[in-house]
Amino acid sequence: MTLTDRLKKVIMQYTQFNLIGITNGIIDIASFNLLLWLWPTEQGGLLLLYNSISYFLAVLNSYIWNARFTFRDNVKKGWSKQKIWFVLQAIASLFISNLTFFLGNQLLNWIGLPKWLVDNVAKGLAMFVSATASFIFMKWIVFRKGKARSN
Repeated sequence: MTLTDRLKKVIMQYTQFNLIGITNGIIDIASFNLLLWLWPTEQGGLLLLYNSISYFLAVLNSYIWNARFTFRDNVKKGWSKQKIWFVLQAIASLFISNLTFFLGNQLLNWIGLPKWLVDNVAKGLAMFVSATASFIFMKWIVFRKGKARSN
């Protein structure tokens, strides 16, 4: 495969990943706001829990759709090291999401914006940063071709 063909494939995968990411984003932000609506809070620990729950739901959606479409040529059937790598990347991406959410929340609170805006802007920032990290992990670690990640 030529460099141009490989570049086109990566661009196509990134495009598919981002389209799926839109549904992930809807699930993530909707479930986050549903939790805030059902159980309003300003406590940092609960906000991180809400972020984690909504992130988990989005990651589950992401795995289902990306395994079926974006990276389908590289998906291993059954239980494999690939699924372990997926779980590890999800944990790393959750850490990145929570760190970004926490820091964004702290910075935006310091600026003095309304609380609902602070939470949602910090959530959006966390979604963007963790989705970018997740793509990198999935493209070059989880769904990587070759013997390095197969059983």
